[in-house]
Amino acid sequence: MANTAEITYTGNLHTEATHVQSGTIIATDAPKDNHGKGEAFSPTDLVATALACCMLSVMGIVSLKENITKSDGATAKVVKVMYAEPRRIGEIHISITMPPNNFSDKEKKMYENAAHTCPVAKSLHPDLKQIIEFIYPA
Repeated sequence: MANTAEITYTGNLHTEATHVQSGTIIATDAPKDNHGKGEAFSPTDLVATALACCMLSVMGIVSLKENITKSDGATAKVVKVMYAEPRRIGEIHISITMPPNNFSDKEKKMYENAAHTCPVAKSLHPDLKQIIEFIYPA
């Protein structure tokens, strides 16, 4: 089995993760509220961000399968809420704004179902609250 990523601890609560296939590097730092300086994504930021990226990507797959481009330009905003005892991500709030393309109710349902059933969403612990909002501008 080939490695997906290789990570190096570079000191001072920082890591560098290299995506083996592309060579892309992501730096992380511990958050300010957990001994870090907040100079980069924290590992838990990446989890929350990965959820939104996965949702938008799977929505894009729906667009490809349906041969429509209505989701091009969709954006997401992410808020991660940490819980204590034990320290963990307790909630991820994601607001997805679709481009103004007069989506039908059927299309909205397809995109929303795809987002809620993306692989990351299905991989997270069921106790982690995923609060997802979809905005369809007129």
